[in-house]
Amino acid sequence: MIYDCAIIGGGPAGLNAALIIGRARRSVAILDNNKPRNAVTHASHGFITRDGVTPDEFRSIAVEEVKNYPSVDHLQTEVISVDITQFGFELQDSVGTCLQARKLILATGIKEIYPKIEGFYPLYGKSLFNCPYCDGWELQDQPIVVVSEYPNLFHTAKLLLNWSKDLVVCTNGKASLSDENRKQLKSKDIMIMDQPISAFIDKNGQLEYIRFADGTQIPRVGGFVTPNFVQSVPFAERLGCERTESGGFKTDGKGRSTIPGLYFAGDASYVAPSQVVFAAADGSRTAMSVNMDLTEEDF
Repeated sequence: MIYDCAIIGGGPAGLNAALIIGRARRSVAILDNNKPRNAVTHASHGFITRDGVTPDEFRSIAVEEVKNYPSVDHLQTEVISVDITQFGFELQDSVGTCLQARKLILATGIKEIYPKIEGFYPLYGKSLFNCPYCDGWELQDQPIVVVSEYPNLFHTAKLLLNWSKDLVVCTNGKASLSDENRKQLKSKDIMIMDQPISAFIDKNGQLEYIRFADGTQIPRVGGFVTPNFVQSVPFAERLGCERTESGGFKTDGKGRSTIPGLYFAGDASYVAPSQVVFAAADGSRTAMSVNMDLTEEDF
């Protein structure tokens, strides 16, 4: 069997794409390795009717919905290779099974690489986060910190003032702030700590204070750490998709990549912002492009 479309990735983008394509009466296989990036997140916010839903609950509801359509096959497997063929694409999974499809959507997302700071991962998703829009509300008016080694530190610091004025900015020993940035932050009475961070110290599973390499300690109850984003899988790069300056992949704005028949859905192409509602919407938009292109070919 050759599917009309295969989707690699079982997050909000891939699942929503499968729903739309399945409802268009196209045969679609969604290949899901069951390793969601937001597994550590306590709750997802900012998605109307689903505000505060746990990632497990969201995923469970979405999988059951797509399974309601006989045109959709939800396959729990990990794809290890993708090749272009005369039919479209051939995918092989980790147990040697091959699958063919006319069109391919990569909804594989991105992964975060965080600074190597002791104590970070036990607190990630509990009191340390990366998205103010997702978790800023829960830390409102609390003593918080923002840690970033990148030029976006100044922008993030300004943004966080909407949630709390008790803010400490940490560069972790990197030159991520200009002199003008520093001047503006200090004018708002924001403390800037340039020392490398040696550890995040917790109490009962929540951040209590930050310890710096010079021995300094400051109390904080939570905050935000900026990661470096990288692609989760190498398929697009191996197939020759053109990259963007931000690290994503070029599309026509409707999901079509620079490789005919290959599409992107979710943050694999645009890198940020990384929210469930963005990913799901992008999955829907890309799915419509796939169906339109199949319609034109078949007609």
